[in-house]
Amino acid sequence: MSDAPLGAHVSTAGGGPVTAPARAKAIRATALQLFTKNASQWKERDVAGSEGDAWRAALAGTDVRVTMAHDSYLINLASPDEKLRRRSLESFAAELRRCEALGLTYLVSHPGNFMDDRASGLARNADAIAEALERVPGRTVLALETTAGSGTALGASFEELAALIARLPRAMQRRVGVCVDTCHVYSAGYDLVKDYDGVWRRFDDALGAERLVAMHLNDSKTPFASRRDRHELIGEGSLGKRPFQRIMNDPRLARVAKVIETPKGDDHTKSDRKMLNRLRRYVSRP
Repeated sequence: MSDAPLGAHVSTAGGGPVTAPARAKAIRATALQLFTKNASQWKERDVAGSEGDAWRAALAGTDVRVTMAHDSYLINLASPDEKLRRRSLESFAAELRRCEALGLTYLVSHPGNFMDDRASGLARNADAIAEALERVPGRTVLALETTAGSGTALGASFEELAALIARLPRAMQRRVGVCVDTCHVYSAGYDLVKDYDGVWRRFDDALGAERLVAMHLNDSKTPFASRRDRHELIGEGSLGKRPFQRIMNDPRLARVAKVIETPKGDDHTKSDRKMLNRLRRYVSRP
């Protein structure tokens, strides 16, 4: 049933983003996610015109229909430390600029860690997002990713993501969607195994189905409601294969781009191809 874009987070080693489309093609992906820079460093980079042209040419040789970046792990737009928050904001705006230069469909971003007070952190996060979107107009949609709820992380509940989006100016809300990570929501207490339909009702009630633009398909190494973010191979963790079978055949999710972030082992291409083929086999044929 599902013909939604399906792919993986692919490496950009050995030449930057322009190397990603070939890796996506090798796993027969129709969607890809990548880092546009080193995600563990503050150092920023711009996308020169020639790089953008090379990226588009490489992408044209694939079947990829949806492209997304994941922002830096260092960014914390909810931080009460003004110096860190400002640095995070500048990095986030730079990420948006790279996404626009490459013409990416989505920018996936974890809500920040509030550190002190949840309500204050939510307000700081929303204000920073609004400032960045105003500074970098364009077509790339920000996809706020659900989190596992560890520590002081924001975004573990659908209601909190809805509150974050509601704080944005109405005109900017059109540029914001949600990316549901199956491992994260299961770890946060949304039971995709025993209450699959109930989870999606709760999403619809809090956010509206149209707000779901992307999914990360990951099994979990840890038990239900563990509040831990530990990805496992599809069908080999605590979720098991049944939720993924349902996701791959759910008409409500047919338009939603899906990428895996599962463990890659020594051979990234072999592992990603195996997981994507497994997901494709889950699709029921009429």
